[in-house]
Formats: sequence, C-alpha cells, structure tokens
Amino acid sequence: MPFYEHTVLARQDISPQQAEALNDIIKNLIEEGGGHIAKIEYWGLRNLTYRVKKNRKAHYSLLAIDAPAPAVKEMERQLSINEDVIRFLTVRVEELDLELSPVLSRRDRPERSDRPDRPERAERTPDFAE
Repeated sequence: MPFYEHTVLARQDISPQQAEALNDIIKNLIEEGGGHIAKIEYWGLRNLTYRVKKNRKAHYSLLAIDAPAPAVKEMERQLSINEDVIRFLTVRVEELDLELSPVLSRRDRPERSDRPDRPERAERTPDFAE
C-alpha cells in the first residue's frame, strides 16, 4: 500500500478535544478503507501566516498513513464536507517517518531564557559609558 503524510488545519473556535476527535474520525475512515494510521501528532493551536476563511489561528495535526488510494480519497471527501476543517493536504511519500516531527521536537529544547548568561558578557561594559 502507498504511504501518505496528511496535515489537517481545523478552525480556531473548536476545543483541543474536538480537534483530537477529528483525528479519531480520520483514523476510523482510513481503517474502514483497509489502511492504518502509523502516527498521529497534534501540534496544537498555532498562528496562520495569513487569514484563511476568516481564521487567524488553526489546530494543526499531522498523520502518517498507510492506506489504499480509495480510502484516502474518501477521507479527503469527508474532510471537504466537514465545517470544522479549514484546509488539509495529503502528500504521497516513499516511506513513513515515524520519528517526532521538527515542530514537536523543537518544544523539547530549552528556551533561551533557561540558558545561563555568559560570564564574559556580564563583566563587559560599553565603551561609551566611560
């Protein structure tokens, strides 16, 4: 079966639980069509680059799918009908990447404020202060 990466953007008005329920609906559609979901990542509520259907933010989800083409076609048809879905994109890939995506792995890194300040920077004074 072919492999797909599927990204879904849901309206900002819905709750995170409703966005997770949308992922479950997608999973059920794929499994009914004879495929399976290898990975589901919920990225949370994120800013959009530009307004889409009067929304400035959206709930992002990424799914790694192993399914036949008719199952993916039916999933896309159902998503185009769903009012909570702003946009979706399905891309066929050669192999599924089951590691954590860069979006979620970035959250694990320490923030800049968590790093200690460099000592040489604290001792230095500006030249114009003299």
